[in-house]
Amino acid sequence: MSSHVSTYEEQLVHEIHETPKEYWPNLLQLIRLFRESVILKPAVASFRQGWQEAMTGQTRPVSELWEDIDAE
Repeated sequence: MSSHVSTYEEQLVHEIHETPKEYWPNLLQLIRLFRESVILKPAVASFRQGWQEAMTGQTRPVSELWEDIDAE
């Protein structure tokens, strides 16, 4: 497994070096946003976010949740 990690790390470093330096701040922001989107938040943080959304009316009716989903 460590060989896969080093291969990916090498590929990432290569891609970074192939990217013009003036775009590195944007690339860094993309990487951070990606990491934040794939790493699960602790349950307390998720609950707080959900509670805040519910209290501010950022909700959708349950009847809308399955619209446009082709479940068989």
